Amino acid sequence: MAEIKAINPAFRHRQYLFRRKVLKLFGGAFHVYDETGTVLFYSKQKAFKLKEDFRIYSDESQTQELLTIKTPQILDIGATYNVQDVTTGDAVGALRRKGLKSIFKDEWVILSKEGKEIGTLTETSLIAALLSRVISLIPQTYVVLANNREVAKIKQHFNPFVLKYTMTIIDERPSVDPRLLIAAGILLAGIERRQQ
Repeated sequence: MAEIKAINPAFRHRQYLFRRKVLKLFGGAFHVYDETGTVLFYSKQKAFKLKEDFRIYSDESQTQELLTIKTPQILDIGATYNVQDVTTGDAVGALRRKGLKSIFKDEWVILSKEGKEIGTLTETSLIAALLSRVISLIPQTYVVLANNREVAKIKQHFNPFVLKYTMTIIDERPSVDPRLLIAAGILLAGIERRQQ
């Protein structure tokens, strides 16, 4: 993990709160906070695009772009979302949604920048997953696994008006690049709930 030592310090926290912006008419917008309530990231999902395109900035002023999350596929439920660090120009890796499998229980594959599978992001309960498809108020819980270890947990808050997820990074030195973990949180907030 020596290669990620130079990443922005905002990616080094152990807990994040993802919150979808209320009253955004077109596209999506998300704030990501640390444990103290400080905004670490602001993300915009471009509206009216056939290919998903998320931009992650250091704040709502959008003066410092940090990451992009894009897919080359058009409206594909099994799309691969490539994550790039804008500040370095480097590819970080990708997240690929397991299309048909995710209809019943959300499952993502986490890929290294070389395209190798390094982990998974999975909804923890099949029953809760099925119920959440029918009753959107059922909160979801996800787990990130890598090398047979739990790297992070993502829990949705029960809130019928505002979509919120808390990500807790369990592993002190996660084997998954923390930029990919933030991208995973943004994708869950932007794609999963919209497709239910």
